[in-house]
Amino acid sequence: MRDDTYASGGASVAVLNQLNGWEANLILNLRLWCDSPNGKAQVWNDYARTFRSPLATHEMQAFETLIATLIEYAYRPLVRHDVNCACVGSDECVFLNLVKTASDGHLSDAALIATLIAGPTKAEAIAMLAGQVGEGARQIRPQNHDIDITHATNVVRLH
Repeated sequence: MRDDTYASGGASVAVLNQLNGWEANLILNLRLWCDSPNGKAQVWNDYARTFRSPLATHEMQAFETLIATLIEYAYRPLVRHDVNCACVGSDECVFLNLVKTASDGHLSDAALIATLIAGPTKAEAIAMLAGQVGEGARQIRPQNHDIDITHATNVVRLH
């Protein structure tokens, strides 16, 4: 029997350069945050560059809490592509849609999306956090993180 349980969330469903700037930056920040302490510092810099000191800390803590909550209550480990990869995986896309839907004000829909990642008991709290994170993420000006995004060679063109 093949063990591809963890790979299923990594299926490529989009490409970073086809997303809005804030959306691509949100996915890069997710990858950076989960990648290393240096990546976390780059994410902190995004928030510090965009918001004044007390607000930057507040917004960054919301992002950090959302990621920690998703990781703690996820049905399985969330699959991310490499920081330098141009592809957007399915787990990353669900994360983006969760944040986007919640910050658009559709909290009930966002809670339903949250149940794709974590149990229903945490879905409402995750949706609320995602809304706050999305409002902040939309204000962050995309910054070059000194990342060399590689060409998405494994994306299939259907038409």
